[in-house]
Amino acid sequence: MKLTDLRGILQYIPEFREKTFVLAIDGEIVSDERFATLLKDIAVLWSLNIRVVIVHGVAAEIRRLADERGVTASNTDGTGVTDAVTLGLSVTASNRLTHEILQGLSANDLRAACTNGIVAHPVGVIKGVDQEFTGSVERVDVGFLQSLLGQGVVPIVPPLGFDGEGRTYRVNSDGMAVAVAAQLRAVKLIYVTAAPGLVHRGQPIRQMMVAQLGDLVQKDPAGFEGEHLSKAQHAVRACLAGVPRVHVIDGTLDEGLLGEVFSNHGFGTLIHTNEYENIRPAERRDIGAIQSLTRQGVEADELVKRTRSSIEQQLGDYAIFEIDRNPVGCVALHVDRERNQGELACLYVSTAHENQGIGRKLIQFVENRARQQGLDRILALSTQAFNYFSAKGGFVEGTVDDLSPSRRERYEKSGRNSKVLVKRLR
Repeated sequence: MKLTDLRGILQYIPEFREKTFVLAIDGEIVSDERFATLLKDIAVLWSLNIRVVIVHGVAAEIRRLADERGVTASNTDGTGVTDAVTLGLSVTASNRLTHEILQGLSANDLRAACTNGIVAHPVGVIKGVDQEFTGSVERVDVGFLQSLLGQGVVPIVPPLGFDGEGRTYRVNSDGMAVAVAAQLRAVKLIYVTAAPGLVHRGQPIRQMMVAQLGDLVQKDPAGFEGEHLSKAQHAVRACLAGVPRVHVIDGTLDEGLLGEVFSNHGFGTLIHTNEYENIRPAERRDIGAIQSLTRQGVEADELVKRTRSSIEQQLGDYAIFEIDRNPVGCVALHVDRERNQGELACLYVSTAHENQGIGRKLIQFVENRARQQGLDRILALSTQAFNYFSAKGGFVEGTVDDLSPSRRERYEKSGRNSKVLVKRLR
């Protein structure tokens, strides 16, 4: 591990300390030989005083048991009819996987307990069909789970619920995880799957606001293949129920859990509520981040090198795009009162966050700020990104005559021969 990696982790610890994460782990991950690595990551979280609740699925194990016994399961994921045979398979599968989790946590010196803290009721008859032993979460025994967490015990929640008469019901684990996360007021719900995140129409989703995902789920559900639709639907439900962030990660990836939690770009999919990202004015503490962000652009001759003192002198011109309180993009608007125009400058987005529309948002931010100040137009000088400014920002090519005399003098001294791009605001 690099020193910079450790620093990156340390900045998150105060935010997550004594908070609760709910891990919804697919059954096939529990049975995977690389599950041991995930358990080590969970042990690291507990060592940092981050509380973890595990909800696990059993669909893959039910299918395996059905084949082994030569029987047919009426449903494997808890969303259809659960007959008596399938309920028996579900109980056996839950016991096997829970044991594997208990065994693995013990190997990492973590105490754990399988719980019966989910109160469920039967789904009943849907469209004339009795769902038999399929259940829905009625209540989560929050006090019970919190007491375990307070004693340093990892609660393990199988996809089974119980009613007041002691009857058992098969419950969909994705939905159960939402109920547990919402009622425990977890700060993260993390779906651990065998896929590298959500995929829609063949395109991976790295991060998306819940409203956007909700639109995709509603308007184009067929674009999600297999279990991706369930994860997408439940991610939306979790966010709407008050869970700030929902992740979908690959549980077979080495250090995938830690990489997702302790970095601002992650390895899977992040679905978030509105407060997750924003553009704000730069502060003195951001000067180093601006220099660090733009270093690669400077080395590639895309941007002019800016000293710390030059940024500090014009700090009020700069804005930062934050993700999870970490700067991932920057931009500046330098006002030229000689021509009543502004110059969009120092636009840069970290490589880990490219192609996510952040640059476009920063351009729009500068345009809005320029309009508020009554400027007639904005300019941008570019050696390599002029096509981007034209296609994404609506700029057209201008000439050096569009620059004020003082700015033109600096332009000619630089020798960069940048293209001058102009966008009229009125």
